[in-house]
Amino acid sequence: MPTVMERPTVPAAVRLLPVGAGLWRVLDDAGRAIGHLAAREDDARFAALRFHAGSARFREVGSFWSAAEAVECLRLSR
Repeated sequence: MPTVMERPTVPAAVRLLPVGAGLWRVLDDAGRAIGHLAAREDDARFAALRFHAGSARFREVGSFWSAAEAVECLRLSR
């Protein structure tokens, strides 16, 4: 069972809203959701996730060693 972890440190241009254990919704400075940040089970890596409307599922954009890198991927790949 996943454990609750502390909110990761991310760039000031975004906000994180907790939506589950090890899962945060990433909001831009205008309050729009740009994706999700998911902590891997080992808590050492983070996944950047984006919702794909056509398949009604989240797709992994990438896997990163830091939460800041995962969030930057979401922010810059819009």
